Amino acid sequence: MSERPRLTVLSGPSGVGKSTVVAHMRKEHPEVWLSVSATTRKPRPGEKHGVHYFFVSDEEMDKLIANGELLEWAEFAGNRYGTPRAAVLEHLESGVPVLLEIDLQGARQVRESMPEALLVFLAPPSWDELVRRLTGRGTEPPEVIERRLEAAKIELAAESEFDVTLVNTSVEDVARELLALVEVV
Repeated sequence: MSERPRLTVLSGPSGVGKSTVVAHMRKEHPEVWLSVSATTRKPRPGEKHGVHYFFVSDEEMDKLIANGELLEWAEFAGNRYGTPRAAVLEHLESGVPVLLEIDLQGARQVRESMPEALLVFLAPPSWDELVRRLTGRGTEPPEVIERRLEAAKIELAAESEFDVTLVNTSVEDVARELLALVEVV
């Protein structure tokens, strides 16, 4: 009897390149299912509902949380984000590897509710590089960047809570390493 695929959680500080690594891996291996989070944040240019996020109102998010429909949820930079539980479990049950790309708070909640999940920490090559990536985005006001940098310090300090650390020196290399972890059962 083959074991069902496990849930792999990718986390790390804001700006470390989680989305870039995941996008690269999924371009090569679309069979890995990336859970789509619900968020109260407004869409950024080019983001599509149901593809990048499920964009929900505060009231809808309140209901999802109250009904226990989220595997994890967190508030970040004034918006809430959460992982719909049912879709994750359905994919795992049907033998599809599932990847979650979430923040530290979310990873801790998943550790509580699904201790068998593999928690992977994506680390920057250096603090200076992380600062460069966060300030170079150009999409956020200075006070938001400052909050992200403060949060990044806390997030970096949590690395030891994770099962595996990958250092994002090369998107291609990290995507390959992540794929190997996701597909191992």
